[in-house]
Amino acid sequence: MMGGWGEFGGALALFLGSHAIPARPALKARIIAGVGRRAYLAAFNAVSILVLIWLIVAAGRAPYVALWNQQEWHRCAANLVMPFAILLGVFGIGTPNPLSFGGSKRGFDPDHPGVAGVARHPLLWAFLLWASVHLLANGDLAHAILFGGFAAMAVLGMLAIDARNRRVIGLSEWARLARRTSAFPCAALLSGRWRPHRAPTLWRVMLALAIWPALLWLHPMVIGVSPLP
Repeated sequence: MMGGWGEFGGALALFLGSHAIPARPALKARIIAGVGRRAYLAAFNAVSILVLIWLIVAAGRAPYVALWNQQEWHRCAANLVMPFAILLGVFGIGTPNPLSFGGSKRGFDPDHPGVAGVARHPLLWAFLLWASVHLLANGDLAHAILFGGFAAMAVLGMLAIDARNRRVIGLSEWARLARRTSAFPCAALLSGRWRPHRAPTLWRVMLALAIWPALLWLHPMVIGVSPLP
């Protein structure tokens, strides 16, 4: 029978182990050379999603150790924040942004950085927002480990990527590429360093608007708990 700390620990170890591959360029390069980039990306993304779902389900089956009581406003906060997290995620994947994880290396214009002007690491900020509001709404030990760990991974990932880029491309070139971006969402907009020069891509907006109700509908079936207050 599945459940308990053993399942949670196993799922967490598998998740961390699978995500150690992109952090090891030599190992990643050997895998890509063997199966091809498309096959690698498809397999990695599929495994990541499946393991993430298992990890979340396993956290729900772990012994309940209360840390704080859930309040109604915790779920309200999650439902207010999640649409913005989804928007950042949808716009962060595949758009020109060589400065962060998930962005395309081609077509980036430092004067018009697109979503990177909103946040230099949109995908990691989406992950951080998701983890933070789910940490708030789940006041037990297993979920604190799960979502607190995810939030820490997102923050450390941003710092590590910036440090690596400064080292690889040089501080002056990094500063040129990043001058109209911001580490914190909308900081470049508020400071006047960045202004949007065109309307957001419509199909990405529509996709984000479709994902949010789909997640609300699937959440009780996949996770076993309704996210609604």
